[in-house]
Amino acid sequence: MKQLKTWIPAFAGMTILALTSFSSFAQTYPSKSIKIMVGASPGGGTDIIARVLAEKMSASLKQPVVVENRAGASNTIAAEITAKATPDGHTLLVATTTGQAIAPHLLKLNYDPQKDITPIGMVMAVPNVLIVGSSVQAKNVAELIADIRAKPNTYQYASSGIGSTQHIAGEAFAARTGLKLLHVPYRGSSQAHIDLIGGAVQMMFDTTSSAMPQINGGKLRPLAVTSGQRASVLPNTPTLMEAGIKDLDMTTWYGLFVTGGTADATTKILIDELKRILALPDVQKRISDLGGMQIPLYGDDFKAFNSREFVTYRTLIKDANITAQ
Repeated sequence: MKQLKTWIPAFAGMTILALTSFSSFAQTYPSKSIKIMVGASPGGGTDIIARVLAEKMSASLKQPVVVENRAGASNTIAAEITAKATPDGHTLLVATTTGQAIAPHLLKLNYDPQKDITPIGMVMAVPNVLIVGSSVQAKNVAELIADIRAKPNTYQYASSGIGSTQHIAGEAFAARTGLKLLHVPYRGSSQAHIDLIGGAVQMMFDTTSSAMPQINGGKLRPLAVTSGQRASVLPNTPTLMEAGIKDLDMTTWYGLFVTGGTADATTKILIDELKRILALPDVQKRISDLGGMQIPLYGDDFKAFNSREFVTYRTLIKDANITAQ
């Protein structure tokens, strides 16, 4: 009994010390500047989202938050840097369906996207939109299909990279319509837009978040969206289903991730911070202007969603026999 009485105060002291250490650690994060990795070039949807988060996080966390663009390899270069960073919460990643659910089934990666990167939360989901430049005369999907069939082996579609949702959408569109299209991958949407506007490529499936600035500027023309319902930012643009193309409902989601192995206390801070940012009226308007929908998925819920998407696209890619070119 005497030993037990001696042990109880010692245990209580250890518990208090542990709680104090936990609290102290939570209060010291972040202790230096934070880097948000982006696997696409500046100006695209992923970059836009990352910069919105960086601005808000920097103000509230009292540390500089910088965006670093490392385009290429279907967004996986930025993801690998995040996966191999020190797991202290100071390296974050804004990733999309492309890097997390598609590329792992097409490319040989030097990290495990399901284990080496920890999901924080979903930022938004957006539909893809079929866009054409001024070199294409078609005013709707039916006219576009007729023109492609009349000019075989001449139509090229752009994407933001091999294995991107834009790539998968283009291949699915070709399969559903029986058309032959040449895929031209770029290192991000903004670079693809340049050639699309200039007429070097004729069409592209792109996220509304990336395409809306060019659409609003009259440089690119939307023919249809790939979502099950019309996009709020493009109310007069039909869905592919309305245009007669069935079974092609594809959206792109954007999420915030951190290096795997980051302490739970830090992860909790990041989850709470993301929730706070996404609740801000100006951020909600920004997401809406990009055609995005907010889906409240954080922590374990977002992790489960991420895993389901991984399996879904693995099946889709296998069934469609899509390979890295």
